[in-house]
Amino acid sequence: MSMEEKQNSQTFQDFNQSVLTPTTREEIAEIIQSSYKKGIPLEINGLNTKKRIGRNFQAEKTLNLSKYSGIIEYKPEELYIKVKAGTPIEKIVEELDKNNQQLAFEPVDFGYLFSGKSNCGTIGGVVSCNFAGPRRFKVGSARDHLLGFQGVNGKGEIIKSGGTVVKNVTGYDLCKLLSGSFGTLTVLTELSVKVLPKPETSKTLIINNPHVKKSLEYLNKSLSSSIDPSGGVFYPDPFEKYFTFNDLTQKGAITGIRVEGPANSVDHRINRLSKELDLLDNEFSVLNVDQSNIFWNKTKNLEVFSSSKKNLLRVVLPMSETLSFLHKLKNVDFNYFLDWGGSLIWLELGHISLNILNKIRDFTKEHKGYLTLIKVEEDMKASADIFTIDPIKYKISEKIKKSFDPKRIFNPGKMYTGI
Repeated sequence: MSMEEKQNSQTFQDFNQSVLTPTTREEIAEIIQSSYKKGIPLEINGLNTKKRIGRNFQAEKTLNLSKYSGIIEYKPEELYIKVKAGTPIEKIVEELDKNNQQLAFEPVDFGYLFSGKSNCGTIGGVVSCNFAGPRRFKVGSARDHLLGFQGVNGKGEIIKSGGTVVKNVTGYDLCKLLSGSFGTLTVLTELSVKVLPKPETSKTLIINNPHVKKSLEYLNKSLSSSIDPSGGVFYPDPFEKYFTFNDLTQKGAITGIRVEGPANSVDHRINRLSKELDLLDNEFSVLNVDQSNIFWNKTKNLEVFSSSKKNLLRVVLPMSETLSFLHKLKNVDFNYFLDWGGSLIWLELGHISLNILNKIRDFTKEHKGYLTLIKVEEDMKASADIFTIDPIKYKISEKIKKSFDPKRIFNPGKMYTGI
């Protein structure tokens, strides 16, 4: 038997498995070509960290990219790294640390939420879901850091877009389109991602015991000032037990505002911010760089919900709408905290009916926002809309899906019914 015949035999044998784990881009394309010809739906995943986000759907086979992993090229001086889609975020961070660089959009580690321990997932999953951490309002989301990609569409055709340097904007719209598509349009195989230098230092101004209205005022003033903060969060009273830092002077609700940069600049800006907000000495404290990093990692990774069995909803809306939105929920039993300077609300709720959930969705739309169900009871996934979309955008999404994946073999129905 020739080498080619052996390879074809091996590929055919592997395709009989329910979980397919290719190690090359060509194998990925072959699997998708076979699935396209036979109309076999595929579940696309990596390390399964975000498997539970989205609708339940039926797939005959799983295309697992965890073995398609590795750093292809890293040029610190040109501020980019090119990696295979199955590369764990931890591996990328480890490599970037050697040059004091970072993924500035702060990938969210959903491992704490779903399994109680860290599991950042793969770069392919992070970009496909397009979630970003507290620095989002300053540097953008994952899609804003994707310079280019290669992937395989639903016919098994290899496609590519973009470049590998920060100034290159070729194919920018296509990068944006696939980021946040949850693996429903294209299987990403290689990604070129922008990296940035880490700040010299980071400190956090903690304001003691503000109520939510006052906290939003503080956050609004801070984000619109020349202080240039990179994080703004509000935690109500129930979360005080998660933050027991030595530098905290009081218990209760807290507003946290992060300032990053050169050490002298950070100290000066923190001092200036406390004065601009008219804070008395006993009304605030400052977390040093170590405590500040812990604080924002806990925030980014939703660690305050790590032991929770409850539902978790993600609401994004203009900061000016946040207070009114929260008032609409006065008859609902929930916990929450605010991120992104007040425009991201993480809502934790116990058992809720579909009727209550739909009311929350309507409130979100009324306040110019959108809702994503991050963690919900399994029986609700069959009847509830996980993502917010209007009829016009649904029609557009339907056409895009048909263009990239005409037989609907990639994660069919994960985002929306029929797509």
